[in-house]
Amino acid sequence: MDLAAVRNEETQKSQVDPETTERFIAEKRIGERIKRLRLKKSMGLVELGRHTGLSASFLSQLETGRVVPTLRNLARIAMVFSKDLSYFFESEPQALFRVHRRKERVRLPQTGVEEPTYFFESLGYMVPDRSMDPYFAEFIPQEKSQEPRAHMHPGYEFLYVLDGMLDLHHGENHCTLEPGDAVYFDASTPHSYVCAGKKPADALIVTMHQAPAPQPVTLLRTAGTAMLQRPVSTRGTGTAER
Repeated sequence: MDLAAVRNEETQKSQVDPETTERFIAEKRIGERIKRLRLKKSMGLVELGRHTGLSASFLSQLETGRVVPTLRNLARIAMVFSKDLSYFFESEPQALFRVHRRKERVRLPQTGVEEPTYFFESLGYMVPDRSMDPYFAEFIPQEKSQEPRAHMHPGYEFLYVLDGMLDLHHGENHCTLEPGDAVYFDASTPHSYVCAGKKPADALIVTMHQAPAPQPVTLLRTAGTAMLQRPVSTRGTGTAER
């Protein structure tokens, strides 16, 4: 048996088909990723060429898929946008898209009370790791005067009244909202709602999870406290250390 012929046949079998290579490159959409990075930085082809040492014409062909990039060229481009080379080959995340049908939603009562003053439906329950929670809420007219139950949570809250009238208490603030009115507030302050009319009040509510950013005054106070609590060194002052 001719060993050279066998090795040659094995080499040919191990070689990647050029069409497979082109298909792999096309699936990664490298050119589209480069263009997206460039446009996100409001950068023209000429400017990108100055940073990478590549001509604007070559970059244009690269973005449209008419030429195949080398790793060296990709590395130059990646460095301009502070990206790792693997960025161009990783699978792109699928754009988030979820539909919530009205018939699939669950109507839940206000929690922690015997007689709920409102009912709510989550509009985002199917979205994993969500950074905000949208709700549809229906506030029920009260037959007798009762103190609304206040609650609080980290982040912010946005409320838009669709129908009816709604009283909102937020810390020391109080207001009555009508259809079309909206309010945005810090949800870490105790707040409560109560229907202010004889018919139910409907509203869209969005709660956002991020905590409020520290205010400059708070940062200064924190820094000042840290300075006051820091031990004072007596080195070099002539005072004996114990």
